[in-house]
Amino acid sequence: MGGALAATLGSLLYPAMLGVQKVSSAPERVIATPATGPLTEADRDFVVEVRSAGLWEYPVGQTGLRKGTTKAVRTAGEHLVDGHASLDAACRNVAGQLNITLPNQPSPQQQGFVATLNADSGKQFDTDMATLVRAADGRLLSTIASIRTTTRNSLVRSLTDQANSTVLDHLTVLEKTGLVDFGQVLPQETTAPTLPAKDMTPPPPAATQPQVVLTPPATTTPSPNPSAG
Repeated sequence: MGGALAATLGSLLYPAMLGVQKVSSAPERVIATPATGPLTEADRDFVVEVRSAGLWEYPVGQTGLRKGTTKAVRTAGEHLVDGHASLDAACRNVAGQLNITLPNQPSPQQQGFVATLNADSGKQFDTDMATLVRAADGRLLSTIASIRTTTRNSLVRSLTDQANSTVLDHLTVLEKTGLVDFGQVLPQETTAPTLPAKDMTPPPPAATQPQVVLTPPATTTPSPNPSAG
């Protein structure tokens, strides 16, 4: 494809709303028709949501490796770093082929999660990390399932498959810490958010800003490229 698209719009407008809220006013509206299949607003927003998730969970994983007080918490941190480095590479590849603009920063809400965890220490950090990331990934898993069953674009479908495997792995290692507060997690997963859209939307990148890359650890084996085949 070489990145060339026959778009129904002049450009793929930056998503109006992201995070854990329903992102599009017309999620089924087709906004581009590349060779890999029609691309909808929901498809585009999903690619950006995967990127945004990595932009906050990857540094949280790095913090977990430094500050975690148990082996299980440090293991969870390692999985966050490894998983999001690989998933972000796939996300950037798909976005490049579909002409989707990606953020370089997470949403203000997600930045708040990072700030909370940076300020935490000891067992409080362990519990907050396990609970915050578990709640966010539980919501993301629901989004993955929705997009996987509705998308007609093969690149987006491949990304959902990798995202599903990555997020399930993260849920598993977080739960193995024994620190997830399900009394907080379950209401967050089932209750509509009340934050304004601006707090849940990652800011678009500056025109001259280079794309942020989540660097994989030297020992990480890259995951299959979702555009392959």
